[in-house]
Amino acid sequence: MHELEKHIRDIPDFPKPGIVFKDITPLLKDPGAFRRTVEILEEQIRPLDPDLLLGIESRGFLFGGALSYKMDRGLIIARKPGKLPYDTDSVSYDLEYGSATLELHKDAISKGQRVLIVDDLLATGGTAAACAKLVRDQQGIVAGHAFVVELKFLDGRKKLEPDPVSSILAY
Repeated sequence: MHELEKHIRDIPDFPKPGIVFKDITPLLKDPGAFRRTVEILEEQIRPLDPDLLLGIESRGFLFGGALSYKMDRGLIIARKPGKLPYDTDSVSYDLEYGSATLELHKDAISKGQRVLIVDDLLATGGTAAACAKLVRDQQGIVAGHAFVVELKFLDGRKKLEPDPVSSILAY
């Protein structure tokens, strides 16, 4: 068992019946576990040499912020519609339990910048793939994706190919 696995809690039937939600809040509550998570992610992504980290609303902000600080890189954020104060690009996509839209400031990425996409969990890959589209639409390069938890049985990595994908815990 991975040292961090004991800090992930299963919540059955959330956000709808049949879904087993992987709750990371116990991991966040434990300073040692949170620190170790950020350290492991940083070790995995440093070789990808990103210019920017893109945190996905909302739990991706937590890990993206910590990683951007640790790596001395800029942080940009993908948010739900109407939450960013400046002009935005948007993308709509399907989730395992519905659909959603994310936005990114139009000036978030300069041409050729390498962007690493960060979130807490990789499920079907729809959210991360949508963010990759936003990066490419702004002429950025997707350096890769980093996740704390990966639900391998949903095969989300396939939607992210050929981009590099890192995760710590796989279920």
